[in-house]
Amino acid sequence: MLPQFGTAIRKNKSLPVDAGGSAPEKASVDAAWLVLEAANDLGDHAAIAACRRVIDAELNGTVAGSSDIDLVLGYFR
Repeated sequence: MLPQFGTAIRKNKSLPVDAGGSAPEKASVDAAWLVLEAANDLGDHAAIAACRRVIDAELNGTVAGSSDIDLVLGYFR
């Protein structure tokens, strides 16, 4: 049997209710990935560092700093 990834695994396994974090935390991490790509293209080192801190915080199960989240969510404004 082949390993399952993404949607296939979610359809076949029952997950706990809070498997992916709360909606605001998940939104900020998704935004951080988008901003990280743009910041890399633009050479914006401060934004790159903030995105990495937000992503690392989510991966480690901790809370990212509010200044980093504010930078990420307001980057394209």
